[in-house]
Amino acid sequence: MRIAQVAPLYESIPPKLYGGTERVVSYLTEELIRLGHEVTLFASGDSQTRAHLVACCPSALRLNQECIDPLAHHILMLDRVFRQCDDFDIVHFHCDYLHFPLSRRRKMPNVTTLHGRLDLPDLVPIYREFAEMRVVSISNSQRNPLPWLNWEGTVYHGLPEDLYRFQAKPGKYLAFLGRICPEKGVDSAIEIARKSGVELRIAAKVDRVDQQYFDQVIRPLLHDPLVQFIGEISDRDKNDFLGNAAAMLAPVNWPEPFGISMIEALACGTPVIAFPRGSVPEVIDQGKSGNIVRTVDEAVEAVKNIHRLSRKSSRQIFERRFTAGRMAKDYVEIYKRLVQGQSDLSEAEKGRTASQGSGTWAVQ
Repeated sequence: MRIAQVAPLYESIPPKLYGGTERVVSYLTEELIRLGHEVTLFASGDSQTRAHLVACCPSALRLNQECIDPLAHHILMLDRVFRQCDDFDIVHFHCDYLHFPLSRRRKMPNVTTLHGRLDLPDLVPIYREFAEMRVVSISNSQRNPLPWLNWEGTVYHGLPEDLYRFQAKPGKYLAFLGRICPEKGVDSAIEIARKSGVELRIAAKVDRVDQQYFDQVIRPLLHDPLVQFIGEISDRDKNDFLGNAAAMLAPVNWPEPFGISMIEALACGTPVIAFPRGSVPEVIDQGKSGNIVRTVDEAVEAVKNIHRLSRKSSRQIFERRFTAGRMAKDYVEIYKRLVQGQSDLSEAEKGRTASQGSGTWAVQ
């Protein structure tokens, strides 16, 4: 198949540091190529890929100090996509609803993976208006606020099987990986570490929008000798950071659509202790790849008993459920279904056109 992948431009493909959506797009793109498909990737110019790269801006926007209006770059990217759309069997968008008005006016097989939260009131009118758009969820729980969307399926994220190595021997610290923001629960992670008496290492980025929260709420908590703030880390650093931890903490307090850091930990064999919000119950197998807890005190108890969980089991669950190969095959099945549906529609359109002269319709 000739497949276009349309990525956000905030991070490169793959990201240099933090970046969930762009990382998934990278894994999917490379796996589709491995499966024999012809892939064109619309992304930032500093991306690295075996696909045909259409550079839609010189470099990723988040760390580009000269970028003031990232939306402008995305509009230009969409214009390029639709000028080239006849070259593809299907276009797979990862940029939310930005393309909806254009996709409505240009008949072509396309699908959109929704990577973010859907519980915001502002989203309801736009998804109501474009309710025919075919979308994919990254967890079943992500659908809850908008169950009436035109869902084509749920495809869990996946990682290359050899990206992280299994580490059988646990370390002595707890890990927190992600963003510093209220919804990720880093303050709860610090409280869990303090009450457990176990060192916590925090590898996380601080976006400009969260800088005040970091300065006023989190920074004072970092003075505790049990807490070590590392900052953003790359994929190369994650292997040791996650693999050498006794457990990863994910005390999220928002409807997390899919926590990719959880499956990164599982790939290393590191179990996860998490609160049961959003996709967590779908990702973590209770008592096998981690413990799902409801309070800080329950998390402290889980830390004490983390040795009872098999690190080998965590890795096996990753290999069975969360590889890039499984993810790509799931998407290919959706692509085939949509392309065939578009082909059937085209034949129906031909039938209608041919029958108009006799005053009848081939399809009602």
